[in-house]
Amino acid sequence: MKIEKNKVVTLVYKLQENNEQGEVVEQVQEDKPFVFLYGSGHMLPKFEEQLEGLSQEESFNFKIAKDDAYGDFQDNAVVDVPKKIFEVDGELREDLLQIGQVIPMEDKEGNQLTGIVKEVQEDKVIMDFNHPMAGKDLYFTGKVMEVRDATQEELEHGHAHNEEQEGQEEQ
Repeated sequence: MKIEKNKVVTLVYKLQENNEQGEVVEQVQEDKPFVFLYGSGHMLPKFEEQLEGLSQEESFNFKIAKDDAYGDFQDNAVVDVPKKIFEVDGELREDLLQIGQVIPMEDKEGNQLTGIVKEVQEDKVIMDFNHPMAGKDLYFTGKVMEVRDATQEELEHGHAHNEEQEGQEEQ
């Protein structure tokens, strides 16, 4: 069976910055493979494009240019946030204010954002809302472990289900 729209794909991969000599960013092993519903709109389009037509046991290696991944690093996505935003019931959440801490947040329009604490100052926190891979090309090597038809439930939910996800909401 080949990878195409509405197939559930299971794969293992290594993601490196820029090329095969680049720093390893993520490695997905056979004991916890990556499972996704192809064509559901949750993956980078160029990632799916590179996998289309592959079958079980086929290997892959490809590069996705930063412009087709997470774009350039945006200086204006590094912002000063008032420290008082991190108060809950009048108490400052010091546990959140650690350099490198990843914090889910929301902008004024209600859009979900993920920020990384870069610096904590007396009255403000400097946060970076760029994707961690912004400004970098992505280099993937890996292997397709399984390709199967999506169930009706998976199609309705818009994501793949597997044993570990049973009864859990999408992460």
